[in-house]
Amino acid sequence: MIKGFIFDLDGVITDTAELHYEAWKKLSDDMNWKFDRELNEKLRGISRMDSIKVIMDYNQVTLDDATVEELATKKNDIYVASLDDMTPDDYLPGARELLTHLRSEGFKVALGSASKNAIKVLKQLNATHFFDVIGDGNSVSKSKPEPDIFLYAAEKLGLPPENCIVFEDAEKGIDAAKAGKFHSVGIGPEERVGHADIRFNTMKEATLFEVKSHFKELF
Repeated sequence: MIKGFIFDLDGVITDTAELHYEAWKKLSDDMNWKFDRELNEKLRGISRMDSIKVIMDYNQVTLDDATVEELATKKNDIYVASLDDMTPDDYLPGARELLTHLRSEGFKVALGSASKNAIKVLKQLNATHFFDVIGDGNSVSKSKPEPDIFLYAAEKLGLPPENCIVFEDAEKGIDAAKAGKFHSVGIGPEERVGHADIRFNTMKEATLFEVKSHFKELF
């Protein structure tokens, strides 16, 4: 029986991907590192520290841990400053409607995001009231594709994984949901999230009616 929904943040509730890209690009330019949109795609769904390591590996750069931490913080400062311009108009189409519908039907709802700035983003969207639990990059030590963030969210909701559906837009996010034995909904193209239990191109298509229709034996 499905009793809970766990949502990734970026690419599901809102889209801060461009803000992340611009922040990583600024940092990379300052460091004379190569960084483009193709490399940026490899950062989807993974933590800040894992992201900078991907960029460094791509550029064949080795730095001491303190410097890496300092650069990751610098990128985050650039990104956080850009969040001040976010408003409740920045929900992805269909996301606020789905969250509202879940609330009205009494489902438990959690956030399961790798972002350490999730609370700030939710406040900018005026979305905190939709969530019973907020799991973010500060909640667990292991990031996706490890299932820890989703397991954390489910535990705080008081539900086993089999009673929860995870919404994700990243390949590693779906991998994490599967590793944790959760049901999964992929948002995005087949080549990225086609291994989810059900996939939609956009959040607007992922209505509660459509989700219930696919998982009808679980409702």
